[in-house]
Amino acid sequence: MEHETHAHTAQAAPPHAAATRGAPAVRVVIAEDSVLLREGLTRLLTDRGHHVVAGVGDADALLETIGDLAAQDDLPDVVVADVRMPPTHTDEGVRAAVRLRREHPGLGVLVLSQYVEERYATELLAGNSRGVGYLLKDRVAEVREFVDAVVRVAGGGTALDPEVVAQLLGRSRKQDVLAGLTPREREVLGLMAEGRTNSAIARQLVVSDGAVEKHVSNIFLKLGLSPSDGDHRRVLAVLTYLES
Repeated sequence: MEHETHAHTAQAAPPHAAATRGAPAVRVVIAEDSVLLREGLTRLLTDRGHHVVAGVGDADALLETIGDLAAQDDLPDVVVADVRMPPTHTDEGVRAAVRLRREHPGLGVLVLSQYVEERYATELLAGNSRGVGYLLKDRVAEVREFVDAVVRVAGGGTALDPEVVAQLLGRSRKQDVLAGLTPREREVLGLMAEGRTNSAIARQLVVSDGAVEKHVSNIFLKLGLSPSDGDHRRVLAVLTYLES
């Protein structure tokens, strides 16, 4: 089968436009069977100084493209992939994403979905918790949030859609762990899971940075996450609810 694959270069912005606005320029591969959406994502990213290395229309083409780039020691920073792609439009995209995370641990993976599909989100987030994102396609319309999520995942961070967070935390099989958290701590944990910094959480909740730091410390303590877990505690705090 001949795969639809084509490369793009930044056109509408100077080479370091993203960096000049405070965000590092990243290299992206887009996997989306809708040509219109794929081209739209490409334009959103290139207009902001990022480089779309390739755009493909199915999971096989995605795996082939990443394999070729890996062989050239030229992996992108992040893959943006639809959960559902040809030929069956069920789970090809997320299965490819899980495989890529296993084969290339340093590669960021951000998946897009029309709806919150908990099984796929849990599978994607299991294991290595760095450089992963799950957003609803509606979030793409919020251009700044989407581009920020791509950059964050490319840098090893986490980007989870608020709706994904709400469903995953709300229906977890480890609800007993939540019992020890106060309502405010749950709210802070939800914002942490969206990838927000302490300062961003403070602005959202209209409280001081110190208050947020105290809540975060309490969350780590109640979830049994020790300082030895380092920076990963922020993601582990969310993954605690997802593990069976």
